[in-house]
Amino acid sequence: MAKVTARKETGRLVIDFTYRGVRCREQTALADTAANRKRVEIMLAKLKAAMAAGTFAYRDFFPGSPLAGRFDTPQPAPAAPPGTPAMPTSAPAAAASAATSPTPSFKDFTATWVSEHQIEWRRSHLKVLKCTLDGHLLPHFGDRPVGTITKADILAFRTKLADLPGRTGPKMSPKRINGILAPMRQILAEAADRFGFVSPALNLKPLRLRKTDVEPFTLEQVQQMLATVRPDWRNYFTVRFFTGMRTGEAHGLKWKYVDLDKRLILIRETFVLGEDEYTKTDSSQRDIRMTQVVFEALQDQYLATAKLSEYVFCNREGKPLDNDNFGSRVWYPLLRHLGLKKRRPYQMRHTAATLWLASGEAPEWIARQLGHSSTEMLFRVYSRYVPNLTRQDGSAIDRLLATRFATTNTQTAAASAAQEARP
Repeated sequence: MAKVTARKETGRLVIDFTYRGVRCREQTALADTAANRKRVEIMLAKLKAAMAAGTFAYRDFFPGSPLAGRFDTPQPAPAAPPGTPAMPTSAPAAAASAATSPTPSFKDFTATWVSEHQIEWRRSHLKVLKCTLDGHLLPHFGDRPVGTITKADILAFRTKLADLPGRTGPKMSPKRINGILAPMRQILAEAADRFGFVSPALNLKPLRLRKTDVEPFTLEQVQQMLATVRPDWRNYFTVRFFTGMRTGEAHGLKWKYVDLDKRLILIRETFVLGEDEYTKTDSSQRDIRMTQVVFEALQDQYLATAKLSEYVFCNREGKPLDNDNFGSRVWYPLLRHLGLKKRRPYQMRHTAATLWLASGEAPEWIARQLGHSSTEMLFRVYSRYVPNLTRQDGSAIDRLLATRFATTNTQTAAASAAQEARP
């Protein structure tokens, strides 16, 4: 009798059945939940249907099982009772087709998946997703039935990606590979849920990423850059260095979101891949308090662009700034000219965070200015800068204890001297 159970040691679901007089127990990678039980029971129903039709092949259902080799030899069909009419030749094939419930091709199912979920995504995300699908996933898996893709297929594909040239290096980075496999994992999970098989990507872990370190500029370097950069870019640099705005937020900033009277910058949109979008997250919707230098820079910028464009920072045609153009014609040439280490413009955001920490601002306030939902990321990213910038490195408690124990020792010495002086 076939049934679904759970293994006590692991909490994973197990398919327990008998085949050719042998009790078989195949453990899945699924935890014992109601949803997972339903998925495994669908698979079990197909298994029983295949057995009843005489089309069951152990390796087709459990390709990685040690028992698969034992049952590779097909079992001869039992002799039909005398007088039983012969079954048409096509009947076994029809029964097999009904039992195995063929799945659509990866390409067709992906098109369905995209059409159903695209309403949830930002336009920029959809552009990147389609680029990933058209450039990598569909050429490799497009014609394969989605239910026949195995974990070995995915691992081989991942290895192939690792040998491709990367955007900034000789080989594709682990981060980019994870980005390509992420939608693959989502597509297979959705297909597995609909067609009753276990996703081959279920336990596929993302590649480990090397921790990237922030490289903020010092205040002296910031002053040096502001004094050297072209005058028409000075206001932009000032706002970036002293507000912590992301690149898309700065390039998408419109004058309607700048309140000079209240000295607030309202972050409500971001400019990504040539389009205005909602901010990265809900917590990114925030009001940034202008410092005096930012206030003066925006006053000056208002005279330069307010009549030209709705965007605070724009090109001569009134359109938002282009990232690549800014990097190649302004940012990197300036770093080379000043002999500063090459780093991304995003380090201006990190610089703002470290300068706020150095000035002793409250971490909760800094997190809100940066658009973080909590201080967790603040301390995780900038933890090694906190001691040197704020002098909160243990020296304060040393001074307190030294003062307290020095006072106690003095009082003790005075009491001892008074005791000895008594007749």
